[in-house]
Amino acid sequence: MAARTPSKPSSSTEGFFQPLPTIPPSYSFTTASARGNHSSSDDVVLGRILELYLPHNCGNAGHSIHNLSRRALEPRVLQHSVDAETSPPALRPLTTFGEENRVDPLWTSTGWKALKEIGQEEGLVSVAYETDNTTWNRRVHQFALNHVWSGSAAMTGCPASMTDGAAKLLAAHLGEPDGDQPGRSEVFREAYRRLISRDPKVAWTSGQWMTERKGGSDVRGTETIARRLSREELLQEASHHDAHGMPLGPWRIDGFKWFSSATDSEMTVMLAQTTKGLSLFYAPVRRRAGRSASSSSGIELNGIRMQRLKNKVGTKQLPTAELELKGVRGWLIGEEGRGVKEVATILNITRLYTAAGSTAGWGRGLAICRAYTRVRKVQGSLLEDVPQHVRWMAAETVKYAAAMHWAFFGIALQGTVEQDWDLMVRNTKAAAVIPRDKKQAATLLRLITPALKALTSVGSVQGLRECMEGLGGVGYCENNEDGGILNVARIFRDTLVNPIWEGTVSVMAEDVARVIMDRRLGEGKVIENVFGQWVHNILQHCQRMFPDECAFVTKRLESLVQIANRADKAELLWRGREIIGHLQAIVCSCLLMYDACTDENEVAVIVASRYVQSFADSGIKPPSQWDVESRKDKMIFLGDNVSRAVHGKL
Repeated sequence: MAARTPSKPSSSTEGFFQPLPTIPPSYSFTTASARGNHSSSDDVVLGRILELYLPHNCGNAGHSIHNLSRRALEPRVLQHSVDAETSPPALRPLTTFGEENRVDPLWTSTGWKALKEIGQEEGLVSVAYETDNTTWNRRVHQFALNHVWSGSAAMTGCPASMTDGAAKLLAAHLGEPDGDQPGRSEVFREAYRRLISRDPKVAWTSGQWMTERKGGSDVRGTETIARRLSREELLQEASHHDAHGMPLGPWRIDGFKWFSSATDSEMTVMLAQTTKGLSLFYAPVRRRAGRSASSSSGIELNGIRMQRLKNKVGTKQLPTAELELKGVRGWLIGEEGRGVKEVATILNITRLYTAAGSTAGWGRGLAICRAYTRVRKVQGSLLEDVPQHVRWMAAETVKYAAAMHWAFFGIALQGTVEQDWDLMVRNTKAAAVIPRDKKQAATLLRLITPALKALTSVGSVQGLRECMEGLGGVGYCENNEDGGILNVARIFRDTLVNPIWEGTVSVMAEDVARVIMDRRLGEGKVIENVFGQWVHNILQHCQRMFPDECAFVTKRLESLVQIANRADKAELLWRGREIIGHLQAIVCSCLLMYDACTDENEVAVIVASRYVQSFADSGIKPPSQWDVESRKDKMIFLGDNVSRAVHGKL
């Protein structure tokens, strides 16, 4: 046998090089999109959701989402994201000669600041408050923008979420009289104007300082104290105005906040104890320096001392600090002693952001996997032609579709509570999904939001771990080259916080139990009279196409109703995670089946059926031949373009 000629060895510059996957924009708004066909979007699930909730005559919304999905992939934007990740915030607590730095102790990167400004320019908060837009769901528009932007935003969506929540809170108090806090309404109006501004030179972000060492999620453990200053004490104060010239509030706040995100914001909302109980306060982060202060700029922190920055598993771009509060000046929001009720307005918004941000990260991870699958060769074949790999990713895509539909259902309900149903829901495909009655919509939102936040967050973490594995060793590396576009590891680390932030899964499960026990909701039977009614209405639309699947959902609903009607408080709390699991299976099944019924799209039908089967105790339908199922896998994972190519073979 003739000797084989040895091949040339590889080197650092020669040999095989893996082609760099091209990540396409997640959403495309075209002429076809205006007619309700979103198959040209790389994220087909997002396209279908927008087709469901937005009317066809809202081109302004479609074009803005289209444009931002492209801006998110621009090299300069991606470089900002890498800069924010690789140049994390730092504390500079002392001046040159060792004096306490009361002016600018927190340093953040150029990339972080640039991404915050882009988010403001693109209206990631303001879109929800631009009330001239009455004919489409502003919240759906807003969260679609956040979805296409989040993968490149380097966690700037965190301060945006708290800014949105603060704007929602202040908006509810704009019409109130000052009472015994002269000047408060003027301060609140100006803060609200800045929170919803698109101009980075004007716009503010807001912090949300709740967590303390003792309390964690249990705010009853709050040890921060607020007291009303007397007239004499106010006259003796060195500073009377915040950094923007507005009067400082008549309350003094002292304490220690253990985990405070978005510490670089212009204002914050915080809980503190008063003589009447836990209360909520607005405070500017900076104020004009007093006469004895050494600040050359004339501006100093408003009684805030940054002790240290948290060293976290992820979200390293985001400045999260331990804060000592000594003499913070602020304004009481709402009634004294009603702080938990007031802060719930913010939590309802930020929990939606947590769920939506989780699915956004998951969506970027799957987009990277799709692009990688199209160019990566294994044993001479592209991954897209390896049935096992595609089957695995198809299963992950089905889970993602369910999570996306659930998240945007909650978002759509939030928009319905805020807007007029007849103007912005009636002319959409979602008219049968969204209750017309605001009270029913609000109750449904109150029930599902904690479960949505909990399980979508957990599902996204699991899904992104699968995406990392789908890239092999590349997925495990911190890939900050090429604009960090393949850095699934970063997205995974950042998403890890979401099952914890704004309440752990257990806390969310307890919250759902409280809703079920609330006798003011649904005449004391919220599961049966509100949730159950909604489910039955959806199943009526789906019965013809999905008879077996509808039967399973009905059975699951009956189990949930039995638990809610039979169990006492202790048992409901014990079954908390089981209950939110029921909610997930039922809501996601209903939404996926309803979506498929709107146009009988072949892939949507397969996705809905597979999702319901994944929750069934046994297969609803006997499996077909493996090669037929393999072709369906490819259609699910790689999109409608594949669907058209293989349709004739099925």
